[in-house]
Amino acid sequence: MKQLTIVSGKGGTGKTTLTAAFAHLATNLVIADCDVDAADLHLILTPTIIKREPFYGGQLPFMDMDRCTHCGLCEENCRFGAIQELEIDPIPCEGCGVCAYICPEKAITMKEKISGHWFVSETREGPMVHARLGIAEDNSGKLVSMVRQQAKDLAEKENSDFILIDGPPGIGCPVIASISGADLVLVVTEPTLSGTHDLKRVLEVAQHFNIPSLVCINKFTINLENTLRIEEYCEEKGIEMGGRIPYDPAVTRAMIRALSVAEYHCGMVTDEVKRIWEKVKEKLWE
Repeated sequence: MKQLTIVSGKGGTGKTTLTAAFAHLATNLVIADCDVDAADLHLILTPTIIKREPFYGGQLPFMDMDRCTHCGLCEENCRFGAIQELEIDPIPCEGCGVCAYICPEKAITMKEKISGHWFVSETREGPMVHARLGIAEDNSGKLVSMVRQQAKDLAEKENSDFILIDGPPGIGCPVIASISGADLVLVVTEPTLSGTHDLKRVLEVAQHFNIPSLVCINKFTINLENTLRIEEYCEEKGIEMGGRIPYDPAVTRAMIRALSVAEYHCGMVTDEVKRIWEKVKEKLWE
């Protein structure tokens, strides 16, 4: 069973657009949307949720006023200012547990909190595991790991050949959780200064974990000079190019119709995406 993770150093490069297209072109797969902070793959694949489970990503303190002696130690030692007049504000609270540790009467206890939910759904392209992290919640890396594990369990149960992972943008903990153990990383970038800068950073992360990488330049026609610079950089570093996709407003028309560019024909974009998919398959099963 092979695992492909599609990532980008920054948001808005077309990572999810490519994931949705690959989901249509692939067979016998499980899809995992690991962009839990701002998931949008469901906007194209329109999943029907068949399983919903809570995600416990941290803890919150709870105060027993019957045991509290109003000593004020919890308020004095809370570096986040989350305790005011012996009331705990869950918004600034980081769940560090210092208040519970410092309380001489053990009037404060730490309890798990629901930080979001994860789902197993059916889509027209196959089963999908995805999640939604709550507003201002942390531990998204932990939730990404849970989504991947659930996708792996489902793939083993369904005897699937392939797990397609839509990774989060950036290079932080959620990205690391989405690419660890993958067989191949496809990095989608754009020919802008920020796109080039963040491409280099995410390639370094993949290299650190010894994961083979392919690079795809999306909307390459908006800046041919930067496109050439990206290709020269990849050649210099020995990183293989997966392909280059031209800019076309037809992609937006496909998104409006909740269709992937593999379903809604977008001319050269669709043709190039299909070529990239063949390149990815060749790399995965070589």
